[in-house]
Amino acid sequence: MAKAAKTAIKTKDQKAAAEAKNWTKVIKVVRSASSGAYTFKEQIVHKDKVKSFLAHK
Repeated sequence: MAKAAKTAIKTKDQKAAAEAKNWTKVIKVVRSASSGAYTFKEQIVHKDKVKSFLAHK
């Protein structure tokens, strides 16, 4: 009985699960102009916009 409930939950949100696969967490290293220290900028972006995120300063 538990397996049936688990399967029902899994198949219920197939559309949402398919849409979630289109997003990517991107981590970019940014150097501070004043101190010279490195920081990390993290953002979740659509997979089509990853290159534009990395190209933007």
